This record gives sequence, C-alpha cells and structure tokens, in this order.
Amino acid sequence: MVTLRPFVNRQALEQLANIFPELDLASVESCLAFLATTIDVYAALDVHFARYGLSMGKFTLLMQLFVVDEKGLTPSECAERAGVTRATITGLLDGLERDGLVQRQPYPDDRRMLSVQLTDKGRQLLFQMLPDHFCRTTGLMANLTDKEKKTLIELLGKLKSGTPAMLEP
Repeated sequence: MVTLRPFVNRQALEQLANIFPELDLASVESCLAFLATTIDVYAALDVHFARYGLSMGKFTLLMQLFVVDEKGLTPSECAERAGVTRATITGLLDGLERDGLVQRQPYPDDRRMLSVQLTDKGRQLLFQMLPDHFCRTTGLMANLTDKEKKTLIELLGKLKSGTPAMLEP
C-alpha cells in the first residue's frame, strides 16, 4: 500500500476555503496533521517490526495469542479481535506458521474447528522483542506528559466517533 503525504499547506488551504465555503480551516488542518503523523508512525513501526521479521499484522496476531490461555484462538476469533476478514487472518497465519511461530491444530472441543497457538519459537521471539518494543513505544510517546497522553487518548476517541461522517453515502 502506498501512502501519500498530505499535499497542501496553510496558504493552499486558505485559497481552497475561498472557493469552498464548506472548508473549515481548523478541521482540515487538524485532519492533515493527524494523517501526516499517522503516516510517520506507521513507517516507524514497519521498520521496527521488520527487525524481527514481522509486520504489524503478524505482531498483532502474535500478541493476541500471547495473552490468551494455551487453548489458543480460532482463526475467526483472531479476525474478529483484529477487525479484519478471515481471509486476511488466513494469509497472516500461513506466514507465521511457515516461520514456525504459530501452529494450527484441531480445536480441543470440536475437531471440525482449528485452534491457533503460539509455538515455543513464537513465545521466545516475543520475550526477546517485547522489552525493546515497550522501550521504543515509551520513546515514541516521550515528548508527552502523562496528562497529555490521557488527553490524547480522549481526543482520539472523539476523533474516532466522527468517522461515520466519512462513511455515510
């Protein structure tokens, strides 16, 4: 997926606002700043996870399995928790299984279903990488005070509640 950086500066936005009265300058500037930051954070995370031979999707699955009991999760449960399709999960699981980080087995209570568990290798990888991951996450957020971090969480929640405005027909 190619992600383009926002294309406009304040002067260009002011010119657009003269043409389109619906353009709220503060809203568009805030949205563009958020998008530019998101692009940078995703790019940094891609580099970070690549150090361990992972993608964000694979890391997400490994963490899901790390925090559940030894029974594991079904592929459908993984998809639901990650908010993606079952087909997406299947592709990620194929790669993780090829790398020896997860295993799929018949579900203990119903052999028609599959259960996905971390392998010892997968668990070892997480024990190796998580201290570094948590330090880097702390570094990412280091320029914010604890109060600002709480405010950011609240503001992102408010931003998320506005996403239906982009989805409506």
